[in-house]
Parts: sequence; structure tokens; C-alpha cells
Amino acid sequence: MGLIACSLLVGVPTVSALWLWVRPLLDDRRRTSGWFLATAALCAVAAAVTWFVGAFSGTSLDVAESCHSADTTYDEDYRATHWREPSRFFPLHNRCNADHDLVPVWVNPTFALLVGLAITCVGVAVWLAVAHRLKKRGTDS
Repeated sequence: MGLIACSLLVGVPTVSALWLWVRPLLDDRRRTSGWFLATAALCAVAAAVTWFVGAFSGTSLDVAESCHSADTTYDEDYRATHWREPSRFFPLHNRCNADHDLVPVWVNPTFALLVGLAITCVGVAVWLAVAHRLKKRGTDS
């Protein structure tokens, strides 16, 4: 029952957001700066969710307990040597030992891709807004 509820809580907003994002493509309104800003916002929200999934990975706040529940050993010496690694903003790592990371493999590449897409969309939106303003100024005179 929990899987169904979680799927509905995540799936319904995701499908709604994707429909709002895809609809302008069908109407050929994708050349507006607003569409690119909305896409950048969507990418930023998805990047934040991805980062939170990675930052709070593990079954509990106790790393040793999370490592044991993942059926791997907790190496205190490794954690003491690499004490800065779990507190970095990017790339996200929360290693139990040298071989096992509690952060899923897909989190860091997905986060980087989404942030890159958001920055690109903001750049395109600014470029389109400036081009539209210059075109409007050229037709007014």
C-alpha cells in the first residue's frame, strides 16, 4: 500500500508538470523566453530533489547503522581519514568503506546534468528576450 501511495504522491505532480511542459511544444510556443525559464525552474526543482535524495541516502542518520543495513562493513578508520567527504555539497558521497557508497550511483551525474540544463535554459531565455527586444526596437523605428 505504501508503494502505491508513494507512486501517486510522486507520479501525479510529475505527470502534471510534464504535461504543462510538453503542451507548449505541441503549440509551437517553445521559442519564447518564458518556456525556457519554466524549463529551468523544472530542472532546478528536479536537481534539488536529486540532491536531497543523495544527501539523505541511507536508512537512518547513523552511518554505521545504515552501512550494516546495507550488508556492508563500516570502516571507522576510512571515515576518519576522509572526514570531509560526506559534508561536501558536490559530489555527494557517504562511504561506509573504500568500496561501498550509500549515495546511489545515479545521483551525482543526474544532479550535474540538471544543473547544466537549468543554466543553459536561463541563458537561452535571456538570449531570446534580448533578441526579441532588439527586434521590437528595430521594427518601431
